[in-house]
Amino acid sequence: MRYFLEIAYDGTRFHGWQVQPNALSVQEVLEDCLKKVLREPINTTGSGRTDTGVHASQQFVHFNSTQQLDPQHTVYRLNRILPDDISVVNLYGVQDDAHARYDAFARTYHYYITLRKNPFKRYHAWYHSRPLDMEKMNEAAAILLNYEDFTTFSKVKGDTKHYRCNMYEAVWQQEGEELMFTIRANRFLRGMVRLVVGTLVDVGRGKLTVQEFEQIVASQDRKRSSGAAPSEGLYLAKVEYPPELFIENKEQR
Repeated sequence: MRYFLEIAYDGTRFHGWQVQPNALSVQEVLEDCLKKVLREPINTTGSGRTDTGVHASQQFVHFNSTQQLDPQHTVYRLNRILPDDISVVNLYGVQDDAHARYDAFARTYHYYITLRKNPFKRYHAWYHSRPLDMEKMNEAAAILLNYEDFTTFSKVKGDTKHYRCNMYEAVWQQEGEELMFTIRANRFLRGMVRLVVGTLVDVGRGKLTVQEFEQIVASQDRKRSSGAAPSEGLYLAKVEYPPELFIENKEQR
């Protein structure tokens, strides 16, 4: 049977989601725990790759098992042996051809900036001591919804076949001394959100005008984007799927 596992993790000590040689990844730790609990070989596929230091408040992975798994019991057993920085939220039975990456129709990321130095946020938000113009940042963010090609915010050596994304939401909100950027689209290019945030912050600092930001987006020139925002402020926050994929626990979604 195929299952979707919903997890959350603090990415501080991990070199991203994906298994890689000579570096600790979330996928490696999760698969090791799944093998111990289920006592069979397990290979997982994630809904997306998060980079080194990036967090996830909601990530989905799929895997196959020869067993009929009890969701509540399996979640309990996994959480007992997983490290404190990875948590299993739920387990869902899904259609046999369901795919955690390709069947997702929308993904949402949050990026957090703190305007006050806070030792408890040092691995979970970008500390920015200078004031930022939220109104200009939101004017610039709204421009993203008018475009589909985001080559400007892509990595040179990415393995993507195209740079088109359907953008649904891009907005900044402020509560006290913390800023949160919400960005939602059908897909994202690797490293895209951090490049977008870094460039929007330059608008907020007055280094770029809103008009210059639009020119940068339209140029499809990677060299014109600002540097990437630090990884610690970024969270994969939500992954959305068609409800018909799920054959169990629909009432829990």
